[in-house]
Amino acid sequence: MNPIQPAVAQPTMTLPVDSRLVEVGRHLERRIETVNLPVTRASSVVFNTLAECDAAVAGAVAGSRHQANYATGGTPTTFALMDAVAELEAAPHAARAALYPSGLAAIATALLAFLKAGDHVLISDSVYGPTRLFAQNLLARYGVQIDFYPPTIGADIAGWIKPNTRVIYLESPGSYTFEIQDTPAICALARARGIVTMIDNAWASPVFSRPFDWGVDLSILPLTKYWSGHADVLMGAVVIREALWPTLHAADRQLGQCVGGDDAWLILRGIRTLGVRMRQHEASALTIARWLQTRPEVHRVLHPALPDHPQHALWQRDFSGSSGLFSFVLQPGTDASALARLCDHRQRFRLAFSWGGFESLMLPGRISHLRTAQPWTDGQIVRLHIGLDHVDDLIADLEAGFAAMRAYR
Repeated sequence: MNPIQPAVAQPTMTLPVDSRLVEVGRHLERRIETVNLPVTRASSVVFNTLAECDAAVAGAVAGSRHQANYATGGTPTTFALMDAVAELEAAPHAARAALYPSGLAAIATALLAFLKAGDHVLISDSVYGPTRLFAQNLLARYGVQIDFYPPTIGADIAGWIKPNTRVIYLESPGSYTFEIQDTPAICALARARGIVTMIDNAWASPVFSRPFDWGVDLSILPLTKYWSGHADVLMGAVVIREALWPTLHAADRQLGQCVGGDDAWLILRGIRTLGVRMRQHEASALTIARWLQTRPEVHRVLHPALPDHPQHALWQRDFSGSSGLFSFVLQPGTDASALARLCDHRQRFRLAFSWGGFESLMLPGRISHLRTAQPWTDGQIVRLHIGLDHVDDLIADLEAGFAAMRAYR
């Protein structure tokens, strides 16, 4: 019996014009190989036979690599990015990556995948603000119990674990305040108790940190930031150990989580220069952090790569470098008007949320409502992202802001 041959393009000249409009220009005799993969834009995935369709459906449901029966499950462009992110973040550990339309979407889906009503989750008190709000609102509404633990607790987190603890959610360094957690110690305790560990690894991934070497089960990434590097795309990712992939994959399918080919292509392009950019962000940020340490307006600088940082030894042990993001604390008594003058008298820094692009950003940290285990009492925080500007221009910008503060006083 002869096998069924794939459908091939038919001559179109004899077709009615409506059919010709559908068919023309969709078939090439030869594909041209290029340096970068072409962008695949798709919704429907087409098949030549019913057996081929059924096999694709089965593979997509099972979460088999590179299998999709509809473009929500993946396309050549998104599969390429999934493979790249998993390898860069986790290799040589066996892991898979899933893509999401934002970093927060990745966080929310990961937590929903592994938690249910009656479960307990431990979350670092220094976590990204939207993560806290998602937990306190949506997760709590669905019956999940939440506790926020002190980020520097290390192995003493054992005293916070309950019989129904299912997930420990870390972030190292912490948002705005940059505490470094003893992630290996926490993960070892969790693994011994069958608890899933997740980490928001935005700050140093993938060039300067190896979270799967620390023992984490899931690494959550905002590809919006350094992976893209150009402030023109939103995307998140979860990299997960292979054994846990089916649980995450089922949640992705049921929640309809997916990304488009154009955005995935932009992240793939950004990856190519990531190493060079990260090293420049690191060098410039350290220069400015050390300069800020000399300023009378600054109470202290929150940068884990500085020797006087309280967890500097942990940073040295676990990280191979630092990124362009850090904070400083203004002197006690700095009021809102002085803060506004600092933020408003600048040219190179822009006022904006997010970070990780080529641009330099400044944003005051208002975190008093975002801390419960260890309330923040140490004064006004200003977070900086040091982009690819020349450091002399950025220092001059900060000097102008400090001068405006002094003039106000």
